[in-house]
Amino acid sequence: MQTRLVSFTGAKDIDQGVDYVREEVVPTLNAQHGYRGLTVSADRSGGVLGVLSLWETEADREASESTLAKNRQEGLGIIGGEMSVEVFEQFLAEITERPIVGSPLMVTRISVEPTEIEENFEFFKSEVLPRIKSNPGFRSLRMMMNRQTGHGLVGVVWADKEAMETAAASAPSRRQPSIDRGVKFHGDSYREIAFVDLP
Repeated sequence: MQTRLVSFTGAKDIDQGVDYVREEVVPTLNAQHGYRGLTVSADRSGGVLGVLSLWETEADREASESTLAKNRQEGLGIIGGEMSVEVFEQFLAEITERPIVGSPLMVTRISVEPTEIEENFEFFKSEVLPRIKSNPGFRSLRMMMNRQTGHGLVGVVWADKEAMETAAASAPSRRQPSIDRGVKFHGDSYREIAFVDLP
C-alpha cells in the first residue's frame, strides 16, 4: 500500500477544509484507479490539517497526481497557510478498532538511514509495536516510510485524550532502544480525526 500526505500548516479555516475534502475531494478520489481510502486529521489549536490518502500501488498514486493537484490548490485557497505534499510506503497498519471522527491521533515523525529501514522496521514490529499496543486505549497504528529519503511517520489512534497523553508520557523510555539503533525522532503532533473515508 502507498500513501500521499498533504499537510497544511498555519491553516486558517480547518472546518471549511474538511467540508471541501468531504464534498469535492472524495468524489474525485473515488474516480481514481487504486484509491483505497482517506483520513483527515486536525490540530485546531496549532493550525494543522493533514489529508492522508491510501493507494494500491505507486503507479496508481502517481497516475492520480495531475487530477488531484487542482483539488489541492483549491483546498489551499480555502484552508490557507502553507501546503506540503509527501509520499510514503505503508509498512504497517495495525487496527484493533477503526478510527472514527473525534478519535485522538498522535503523529510522530521519524527518520533513519535508508539502508537501515528494513532492519529497523523488523525491530519496530517485534519490539516496539507490542509495547505500544499494550497501552490502555490503543485503537490503531499506521507506520509509513519513504525508502529514498529515510523519513517516515507513525500515527497512533487512541480511545480518548487521556489514553493518548498517558502513552505520550511513556514514549521517551520506549523510544530509547530505537534511538540507540540510529532512529531519529523529529517531534510529535497531537490531533483528532476530523473525517474518515475507509472501505
